[in-house]
Amino acid sequence: MYNYQIKIEYDGTFFVGWQIQKNGRSIQEKIEKVFSKILKSKINLIGAGRTDKGVHAIGQYANFKINKPVKDIRKFLSSVNYFLNKHLISIIKITKKKLDFNSRFNAKERIYEYVIINRESNLSLDKNRAWHIKKKLDLTLLKKGAKILEGKHNFSTYRAASCSSRSPIKKINFIKIKRKGTRIIIVFSSKSFLQNQVRSMVGCLMYLSCHKWNLEEFKKSFKSKKRAMCAPPAPAKGLYLYNVRY
Repeated sequence: MYNYQIKIEYDGTFFVGWQIQKNGRSIQEKIEKVFSKILKSKINLIGAGRTDKGVHAIGQYANFKINKPVKDIRKFLSSVNYFLNKHLISIIKITKKKLDFNSRFNAKERIYEYVIINRESNLSLDKNRAWHIKKKLDLTLLKKGAKILEGKHNFSTYRAASCSSRSPIKKINFIKIKRKGTRIIIVFSSKSFLQNQVRSMVGCLMYLSCHKWNLEEFKKSFKSKKRAMCAPPAPAKGLYLYNVRY
């Protein structure tokens, strides 16, 4: 038996998310079908993170087990990418792992990036890949709000009703704000996140930086631990699974 890990990049615009679902096409399903066809064996992928509908990835990871080795890695990558390219999915690399390795449970850190374009003009190149906000954002307030969210907290306010996580308590290692011209990138690091947590945090941070909330109202929403107190979650199109560290 052999265990391989793959690094994946994809545009999630026209998918229901990473995980296989009955209500539409998923990233996982597309890759499994192509791998099974080329390797002539049933392939089941274990993903590092379950990105939602419309969410993209620069560094998603998954592993699969197979009875025979992948002999020519370069040829294999060329073949699978030939079939996946039309779906805007790319397999960046493949690495052999120990049999007990699991892409989900062995992950030590997950890093997400949220991209905002803050300008008056409509988006062309970034239309489905960033959140367009016309109103000028207050970066000082944005950074103050982000600092409040760092550390170990109960994140119930930002938790989707359908979240299957056992506990709402998570530790945010850091939140970094990067700005280059009209592009604002918010970087989130944690071992794991609740369902909808990142988009919900961004939604609340935008209420703060757009002056819909002041800092005390932002804190009140967070500390309430009530989903009803959360601002509308940021759209999926601005969110990227940037990397997973093992």
